[in-house]
Amino acid sequence: MASPAKSVRIFIADDHHLVQEGLRKLLELQPEFTVVGDAADGLEALQRTRDLKPDVLLLDLAMPRMNGLEVLRELGPLVEQVRVVLLTAAIEPEETVQALRLGARGVVLKESAAQMLYKCIRALMKGDYWVGHDRISDLLQTLRELERIPAPEASPASRLTPRERQVVTAIVGGATNKNIGKSFGLSEQTVKNHLAHIFDKLGVSTRLELALYAVDRRLVAGAEADRAPAPAGKKI
Repeated sequence: MASPAKSVRIFIADDHHLVQEGLRKLLELQPEFTVVGDAADGLEALQRTRDLKPDVLLLDLAMPRMNGLEVLRELGPLVEQVRVVLLTAAIEPEETVQALRLGARGVVLKESAAQMLYKCIRALMKGDYWVGHDRISDLLQTLRELERIPAPEASPASRLTPRERQVVTAIVGGATNKNIGKSFGLSEQTVKNHLAHIFDKLGVSTRLELALYAVDRRLVAGAEADRAPAPAGKKI
């Protein structure tokens, strides 16, 4: 009698509860998949992945405290053991290249059908890679092709890192450096460094100018901008 196939242990990291629950229900429809845990921010995802060592980590690209690429970077050699699938609403070719170079095995858009995610996980468990809608057998060729895709003309805001965008959103919401540091697990000096880089990239010199720029360019959600108090002062 043949022994039953080994269950694929999957960990879900996404900061939206409904997405977490939806993914869990979809995955558990497949008898060979077992969801072993979930996390709502990048730091928790990193810590619990290290503890649980799942077969597959479904990792949201945009999360609080640490984004998906930062989690990938911090996982280090563990990505040889844990197959990471980056889940995202949208991703640029250069981010896909960066994710694959950091050790991700797959990139799947959240709008994809459930069957696409199933195929991706099964391909990864066989040793393949997955990008978009396709199984990838030649990673180096795929990287070369992605790197040849011309980048769109960049605006100053496009130069912001995901963490810097989170800081901008917090500034528009009226948060202090201390509050931002607590929210993202950063020191106040690190927050100041982020602000200095943001000021330089966007060509602004005060928190007020930054908030006005962010609202004008729609870098933050309208609801957040509408209720944000006007930041004051020139101090970084």
